[in-house]
Amino acid sequence: MPLPRTRGTALRHRLAELRGPDVPAKALDARALAALAANPGCERRAILDGAGVNKAVLADALGSPSAFGQSQFAFMRGNAFEARVKADGGAELLRLVHEKLDAGAEPPTRAHVPELSAVGPEGRAARTALALREATEAAAWTLLDHPMLALDVAGSPAFLEPDAVVVHPDGSWTVVEIKSFPMLDGSADPAKVGAAARQSAVYVLALEEVAARLDPVARVRTRVLLVCPKDFSNLPTASAVDVRKQRAVTSRQLARLTRIEDIADTLPEGTCFAPDRPAAELTAAVESVPAAYAPECLAACELAFHCRDRSRASGAVTALGRSLRAELGDLTTIDEVLAAAHGESGDPDDPAVAALRRAAELRAEALAHVPEGSPCR
Repeated sequence: MPLPRTRGTALRHRLAELRGPDVPAKALDARALAALAANPGCERRAILDGAGVNKAVLADALGSPSAFGQSQFAFMRGNAFEARVKADGGAELLRLVHEKLDAGAEPPTRAHVPELSAVGPEGRAARTALALREATEAAAWTLLDHPMLALDVAGSPAFLEPDAVVVHPDGSWTVVEIKSFPMLDGSADPAKVGAAARQSAVYVLALEEVAARLDPVARVRTRVLLVCPKDFSNLPTASAVDVRKQRAVTSRQLARLTRIEDIADTLPEGTCFAPDRPAAELTAAVESVPAAYAPECLAACELAFHCRDRSRASGAVTALGRSLRAELGDLTTIDEVLAAAHGESGDPDDPAVAALRRAAELRAEALAHVPEGSPCR
């Protein structure tokens, strides 16, 4: 007699059906989880990532190939910079951690760098957990190079690999994120720093799961170290980044993701995102899940071009940016905005409608003084 299916088993079976019976699941990584946290209202991304759908392959099948990803040149440059940062047993990396995050501790004259290799991601995650426990008990500087962490996502483990984790002499743990974009005069591109902070917050959450299994529970620092090239050189510099806000947002989004069965239950019977399905059927399956497209998706999601085309076709104001969407209140399409501005619809007591009508009046007054045939008209 077969054993009764548990809620977690039923969910995994349902997600496998959505992905396609012969389609292997694409593992979630920290970048994908961080992107989820950056756009928590997108049910489409939540269900596709939760089901392990390869969105790049899906985008190709939909006829909207993805341009999202890292160039080979940037990948090689990043690897070369990371190797430089970790040279000599991570001496420079530990110096930066000491300088930026723990100046009161004894300087790291040398550090233990444990071997973390093992068979499979499960084995590496177990070896990492053991190394973290041993380093915490040793109360000495320890550098874990590319540890493997497991984070529960929708009832299944997602295996994550941060650039490094440093254990301090007081037993606390710090996530280190190494990026190849430059820090100019001590600051970097805010958008890139924000993306790195969201990615680091995912690692912090995964580390907290490991720390919770220790007795006593180890402290995971919520200030991470971001290491970048200094100015236009290849010399490393660093900045401490507080990721408490990003950690809280990511935690809420992951809690939402564990309830993706609620999204799955709303889908039509037989919905499947397998890329070998007929184009019309695949398009209908994707469109059956609400999306929350914004221009920021172009830098974070493989389906962004498809969603942008659909958003533009429907005249959604989100295609113009989230900040504008927030300003327009209940006006969700460009047609509604224009109708409100021209006095054809909308509540005149609505601040958004009143502002649009005032802007239309000012535009009309300005154009009244422009000669006929002028390019401005």
